Amino acid sequence: MSIESPEDAIGIRRAGRAVAAALRVMEAAIQAGVSTADLDAVGHEVLRRHGAQSAPRLVYGFPGINLISVNDEIVHGIPGGRRLQPGDVVKLDVTAELAGYVADAAVTAIVPPAADTARLLRDCAVRAFRAGASVARAGVPVAEIGAAVEATVIEAGFAVVRELTGHGVGRTIHEPPNVPNYRDRRQRDVLTEGLVLTIEPIIAERRCRVVQDADGWTLRTSDGSLAAHHEHTIVITAAGAEILTTC
Repeated sequence: MSIESPEDAIGIRRAGRAVAAALRVMEAAIQAGVSTADLDAVGHEVLRRHGAQSAPRLVYGFPGINLISVNDEIVHGIPGGRRLQPGDVVKLDVTAELAGYVADAAVTAIVPPAADTARLLRDCAVRAFRAGASVARAGVPVAEIGAAVEATVIEAGFAVVRELTGHGVGRTIHEPPNVPNYRDRRQRDVLTEGLVLTIEPIIAERRCRVVQDADGWTLRTSDGSLAAHHEHTIVITAAGAEILTTC
């Protein structure tokens, strides 16, 4: 979507605050022995208090509320009875609908103690997001975001998961434009003022294929390597990217 009115600006920011609050509380609840269903319930309660609902469930019929993926699970993990173990790499992905507006964000957390590779991978995803966001302003080609993301990831010795991308967001989960995490020369869109989208580096220890579990949702690395994911919803301005999913 593109913000075209004061109502749009208020609405998308409210949705962003709900997402940020849910992520903050879920991340704080991560510890060994907690199940992914427990984390999902924590996030669900925060969304409920904000008057928000799960957009993946609303739009796609996702069987949980929030997407929770562990270790080699890249994205779209279904919450359940799995209990977290020390060293697990946990991706929390919250997408909320509130009064007709949708915001989306994700963080990667590690159950202590964190192995060096896991910590470096998580930190790389955060830096890659910041690199992408630093070039996102009105008039810049969308492809420049991916170029900045990929350069950061390659420098750290990791690999972008090319099959998964950022995207426009606002009225539903996935809207134009597609925002690859590498310089895709087929992507010729240009960022415009007021455009709302996600930048979401999704990376793995090494180059690999994406495979889908039998549950029809969970995507994981083909070789068992760890994955990390860092995402925020932003709005494009002439001065740069305003992050909507922090508080």
